[in-house]
Amino acid sequence: MDVLDAIFTRRSIRKYTGEPISEGDLKLILKAGFQAPSAHNFEPRDFVVVKDKETLDKISNFHRYAKMLPSASCCIVVCGDTRKQKEIGFLVEDCSASIQNMLLAVHGLDLGAVWCGLYSGGELVDYMKKAMKETLNLPDYIIPVGMIAIGVKDEEKEPIDRYNEEKVHFDRW
Repeated sequence: MDVLDAIFTRRSIRKYTGEPISEGDLKLILKAGFQAPSAHNFEPRDFVVVKDKETLDKISNFHRYAKMLPSASCCIVVCGDTRKQKEIGFLVEDCSASIQNMLLAVHGLDLGAVWCGLYSGGELVDYMKKAMKETLNLPDYIIPVGMIAIGVKDEEKEPIDRYNEEKVHFDRW
C-alpha cells in the first residue's frame, strides 16, 4: 500500500472477528513501531504485547474505551522508559510516533486497530494507568502511554477527508 494511501484511508476499527493475527504480521507491526523517530534518538519506548484472553478481558473492564479488547487478537501497550527520556513531553511524543507507525502498519496489512489512550491528566486516566501498571507488572520507571487493540477486521469504514483550510496558517497565526 502506498504510504499516502495508507494515511488517507486509515480508520479506527473497533470490531474484530476474534481470529488471531499471524506472528509474522505482529512482528512487522512491532518493527514499524521501532522505526519511529525519537527525541535525541533515546528510543525510550517498550512494547507489551498482550494476547492472553483473561488479561484482555481484565483491561477491557477497567479501561472504559477498550470494550473491544475481548474480540481483538491482541493489544500492544506502548510504554515510555523515564530512565531513557526524562522529559515527559518528549517521551509521550516518541511513544505516540510509534503508535502512529503501528496503526499505519496494521492498516497496510489489511487488519484493524484502534488507539486507546492511557496518558493524560485527570482522575479517570490516573486510575487506568495505575490499573495497567498493576495488570502488566510494569516497573515504576515505565509509563504506559497508549494501547493499540489489533485484530482481523469485522467492519469496514469509508475514508474521511479531514483537511480543513481554516486551520492552516502560514508564517504567522
